[in-house]
Amino acid sequence: MASRKSERLINLTMALLATRRYLSKSEIFRTIDGYSGNEESKERMFERDKDDLRNIGIAIEVRSQDPLFDDEPGYRIHPESYSLALGDLSGAEIAILSLAAQAWRGAALSESAQSALVKLRSLGIESDFDSLPALSPKVHIDSSNFLPLAQAVAERRIVAFTYLSSQMVGEERRIEPYGLGSRKGVWYLVGRDLTRDAIRTFRISRIIGEASVEKNRETFTVESAFDVLHYLDSNLFVEKYRARVKIRLGKGHTLRTGATIISSDGDFELLEIQYQNEAQFLDQILWHADDVIVESPIFLREQVMGKLNNLVTTHE
Repeated sequence: MASRKSERLINLTMALLATRRYLSKSEIFRTIDGYSGNEESKERMFERDKDDLRNIGIAIEVRSQDPLFDDEPGYRIHPESYSLALGDLSGAEIAILSLAAQAWRGAALSESAQSALVKLRSLGIESDFDSLPALSPKVHIDSSNFLPLAQAVAERRIVAFTYLSSQMVGEERRIEPYGLGSRKGVWYLVGRDLTRDAIRTFRISRIIGEASVEKNRETFTVESAFDVLHYLDSNLFVEKYRARVKIRLGKGHTLRTGATIISSDGDFELLEIQYQNEAQFLDQILWHADDVIVESPIFLREQVMGKLNNLVTTHE
């Protein structure tokens, strides 16, 4: 049910952004999949959808389609107001809209979303299709697992993945995912660990390989009062991690603060460094280019290599 409603909200947003004039409710109900039942039930669904969009900063403008007559009001989202509203959103809300933006471009919602726009065109309603991608909000999350995990949260599906523990050992986990949240530049998954029968927090960056969503199993429920961000604020223990890093002699002074020298080969020194904020630590390493080489842990080394490869690809 949650995914069908999300799909309808995305399609409604797309249609009201793309149209060059105000759409009546009857036009909206005819062109956007998901509005079903009698007229009263459609009205209630539409009113709830408007409230949901307004709550995340997307204002639907209402105007009479002909100022000379008291006709049925029309609805539209002006691109200018949509863009300005993004500045007031929280990181979590921007992440949700970013997922929607990526879904618009992908295959998952292509049939229903495009059918709404095609129907508008068939009714002779001009629509600016090409402007939609440029209006999409973006948030950079360097993990291929973010989208499937977010989908699992929305659909209440169990996920399974291999997780790198604090002892740097890969462990198999099956989780009922309750929510995703970001703190200090790090994204976390919060959910019930079915093996341990307890709520646990997982850093997305420490999931090894691809997380799998168990599609053919029964869904689970989450208490309506559960708030993932409040949970992170109340329960998150900021772990200190250790990395072994080779730093060229005379370089990397900021990284050397508080570090322990392990060995030296005359050109580089091997140091053990404690860190908390993974994103900030990665930025520090990348800033020093080839003067700093990560030896361990492996997942940190792979992230550095991935970012460097992306940089090379971008500038080819």
